[in-house]
Amino acid sequence: MSVNIQAVYTGNLGVRATHGPSGNQLTTDAPVDNGGQGTSFSPTDLVATALGSCVLTILGLVSQRHDTDLTGTKVSVTKEMVAQPVRRIGRLETIVTVPAGLVNDAAMRDRLEAAARKCPVHQSLHPDIDAPITFVYE
Repeated sequence: MSVNIQAVYTGNLGVRATHGPSGNQLTTDAPVDNGGQGTSFSPTDLVATALGSCVLTILGLVSQRHDTDLTGTKVSVTKEMVAQPVRRIGRLETIVTVPAGLVNDAAMRDRLEAAARKCPVHQSLHPDIDAPITFVYE
């Protein structure tokens, strides 16, 4: 399956991207520390966003298959950049917080945690990016 994303440079380090299938749009801006205005997600912020959304989506799929409700589960992804040898993402620390009482079964917890690490975005990250995923069960 392929999806086409069209993007246009709008000036001042801004980009407007359009999702082909839906027509939804988003904008990006370079971060302040890289000459931008920081008015929107940066392209590397979208990588962190993609990882967090992918993890939650995969968890949702697993929970549906096992008749478990994960509504209210949250993800926090902290992106750290490195400058050497080139500017790139160095670390994407992901913390998944599952509200109290939603998942008490150890086998289901194991299933969810294994699935999160197999999400397509996590599997697509360059091996030089440190990308730990931690689960917190409240």
